[in-house]
Amino acid sequence: MLSDTTTRSAKTNPDKAYKLPGEKGMYVLIHQNGSKYFRLNYRFAGKRKTLPLGVYPETSLKAARDKRDIARKQLADGIDPAEFKKTKRQEIVTKQNNAFNLVFERWLAVNQKWGDKYREDVRACVTNHILPFIGDISMNEITRDHLIVIINRLKAIGESLIFAKDFSGHPA
Repeated sequence: MLSDTTTRSAKTNPDKAYKLPGEKGMYVLIHQNGSKYFRLNYRFAGKRKTLPLGVYPETSLKAARDKRDIARKQLADGIDPAEFKKTKRQEIVTKQNNAFNLVFERWLAVNQKWGDKYREDVRACVTNHILPFIGDISMNEITRDHLIVIINRLKAIGESLIFAKDFSGHPA
């Protein structure tokens, strides 16, 4: 049975990597350079697959076992844990690339016809009054309530710049 002591004290083999077996398909892969990787072997749709669970000691044995148990539950529910992990990672990247602040910067870059002064006025207004509230939020997660908070804040501080100019590139 795999334990923290055996994982910590596992010696490297200069000739080849080797496995310390655990239970329920989990093992620790010990590389020649001394790095230790938790892995889970499983079968899905008739194919043998391996799921990385973490690197020791950053990932503890308990955390690796928890990840293994989650993966085994996914398998029981007919979900491929590696594909699930890949999809989740892709969703995070997509969400980050679709954050309001990045979309705003791309939108600002597209409007090259604007004068430098007007572009900086728009940037300053959005940077000071909008980005602090919704800058990191994905565009498809911005709600009416987010916008109401921003509008009410602008009204409260008497900000007129955003209302004095529209965003088509021409002063109102």
